[in-house]
This record gives sequence, C-alpha cells and structure tokens, in this order.
Amino acid sequence: MHLELAVPAMFRAPAAAPVAAPALELLLARARRAAGNPGTLEVWYRDHFALQGQPLPAGALTALAYGQAPGSETWLRADPVHLRADRDRLLLLPSAGFDVTAEEASALCAGLNQHFSEQFTLHAFSPERWGLRASTAMALHTRPPIELAGRNVDGELPDQRWHALLNEIQMALYQHPVNTAREARGAAVINSLWPWGSGPLPAATRGPWQSVSADDPVALGLARLAGMRHRPAGSGAAEWLERAPEDGRHLIVLDSLRGAAALQDGESLAAALRLLEERWFAPLLAALRAGRIGMITLQVPEAGTSFETLRGDLRRFWRRPQPLAAYREAEA
Repeated sequence: MHLELAVPAMFRAPAAAPVAAPALELLLARARRAAGNPGTLEVWYRDHFALQGQPLPAGALTALAYGQAPGSETWLRADPVHLRADRDRLLLLPSAGFDVTAEEASALCAGLNQHFSEQFTLHAFSPERWGLRASTAMALHTRPPIELAGRNVDGELPDQRWHALLNEIQMALYQHPVNTAREARGAAVINSLWPWGSGPLPAATRGPWQSVSADDPVALGLARLAGMRHRPAGSGAAEWLERAPEDGRHLIVLDSLRGAAALQDGESLAAALRLLEERWFAPLLAALRAGRIGMITLQVPEAGTSFETLRGDLRRFWRRPQPLAAYREAEA
C-alpha cells in the first residue's frame, strides 16, 4: 500500500515551545525529498486532481460533499467571518478563530435568505462552512478566509459590486438577534461572509488514488466527482487501517494545523501537532515498519515539498532526525 498524506502547515511548529514529534521527524529524516510548486492546499488540490488552469470551485465541491446536486449552477463558499476595523485597515478573523453553533448558523442563514431571496440562497453545511447558490453567474477569484487571517482585506475583493453586496449583508447581520446575543456575552459577532471558490461543478476530475479520507469537504467533493471511495479522516491511523485495503494508493488530508497556524496561535498549533503525532504519525510509522504499509509520502503544500519513505529507508540510520523547526528554516 502507498499512503499519501497532505499536511498543510506541517513546518509551522512554534519556535518558542518546540513539540517533540519523533515519529514524524524520523519519517522526514529517512525520506527521499522532492521539490514541487509551493502553494495553498487549494492550489495543491487543483494540481493533483487534474484541474490545472481552472479555478477551484470550492462552493460546488462542498455542496457535492454534503449531498447536494450542484448541477450547472454557480456556487460559492460564503463562510462566516468577523471583520474588525483597525485604523486604516480591515482585519479578518475566520471561523477557526471563534465558535459558532449549528443553531446560530441556521438562524443567520435563514435571515439572510429571507432578505436576499432574489439574489442567492445560503446553506449552512456546517456551523463554519456555508455555501451560496447564486441566482446568476458570479465570477470571483478570492482567497479562502483561512489564508487571510489577521490581514487587511480591504483590497481583496476585485469587483466593486461585491463590496456593495457585502455591505448590504453586513447591515443585515448587524441587526440579527444572533449577533445581538453574541455581543451581549462578549463573543465575536459574525458580521460578514467571505465569498471564495466560485464556479459550477467541473464536468470531471481525476487523481491517482483509490480512496480519499479527509475532513475538508473540498477534498471529499473532488473524490466523489472522480468516482473514488471517500470518507472522513476519522480519529486516527488505527481506525483508518482497520478499514483500509491491503494495497493501492490512498490519500489522507490532515489539515488540523492550518487554522492555528493562520491565527498564529502557538498553543493550539502545538496541541494539534501532538495529536497528529500520537494518532497518525506514530501508528503509521509502526505500520510501515511492520510491512502493513509499503510507502508513506508526506506532502507539505505551502513548502512545495514531498517526502517519500519506503520501509527499507528506515534502515538509513545515518540520516538523523531533526526538529521540525529546521525544515521551516530551510524552506524560508
């Protein structure tokens, strides 16, 4: 079996409080390293699922992953965010930086749908992942909100029509009882949506894997469109291996580090890395040693780097493990 792991933000280990990850560090040290094109996780999806030259329609793919039939209509992701004015800047806090309940998401979407019924329909696929089905074609090329955390987004929307529509949405959200209650208890108000990933569902896509496991609905939507087996990543490698076939090539997307890295939350980043080491990297290293897995490839999208480790590579004892911070410094 060839197991491929896409792990964005893997080299963002907090320098002030380094985390011990011996299994991951050993896999990296004994691996064959290859350079590729640095980019976001979304760019990595586009390149590896044969969508080169096309924008990634994250909205339609998310709808597909959640059981909708996107058809030929234009969908977008329209995720809830908190915008904060700071002098001459408008800073964005993505939903990874605050809690929102399913009830709040449902109520906010219902209110906006009532107000904007002739322009779009919102779907709260999960509390932090919302989709927008547009009544007319909406061409938009913006970055996901997780890539804009803490940044000035005032100039990120390319079309003035979007500025006007978002202003209307913000006014409707400001008056909503959900936000009144959130403000009263000191929680960040959901005062805007961030549109990204527009476009209709592609006619087809393909990739080299027999299965895809991920918590990211964009990855699951791509897998479903390609006719691959797909499922949530689950609790860890032990559970995954119990249901995995003996051979073939399989992809697992582990994106739990991404939100904490974007928010520059060192404590959360360290905690997420410890969990990945305990639940994924350590048991996968054991499975590689035992011959249950024949090859592990680690993909780090933003570094544009992959690390391929065969079972026999583990005998290369002279290649000593290094802290993750060393890889971050090398990529800088």
